[in-house]
Amino acid sequence: MLVVDDVFQLKQHVGRELGPSDWLLVTQHQIDVFAELTQDRHWIHIDQDRARSELPQGKTVAHGLLTLSLMPRLADTLLTVRRYRRGLNYGCNKVRFTAPVHPGSRIRLRQTIRQVVDIEGGVRLILHNVLETDSNHERPAMVAETVIQMYD
Repeated sequence: MLVVDDVFQLKQHVGRELGPSDWLLVTQHQIDVFAELTQDRHWIHIDQDRARSELPQGKTVAHGLLTLSLMPRLADTLLTVRRYRRGLNYGCNKVRFTAPVHPGSRIRLRQTIRQVVDIEGGVRLILHNVLETDSNHERPAMVAETVIQMYD
């Protein structure tokens, strides 16, 4: 874990890889709850019987947006800024879901600090994120560039 005192110290760590995080288990229950919350009830996510007979690996697939939404939970274990007023998710520049995440598999995160840009009262942090899964070693589950604004 990288620990810095304030947001401006992040500039010293451009190019540094953070992680990997600990593994996080993805369950069918999480997928089902996400499907209900988002009303995305496509059968590939929730119909285990149909998935067994129709999908290549015989398992349902987690929503891509579910895996994206788990990133902050994993990122919290990679970086600590001791003193800052607030941090805001400024968005994603690019997100690619490159391999499926099945229930029962585990995911973990690696981040690289790509850029730290001064903004009024803080910095804009640009991170390259690779979300790995323990069930597919050829490709990560997701690759994304995210942007966070942190205010001192």
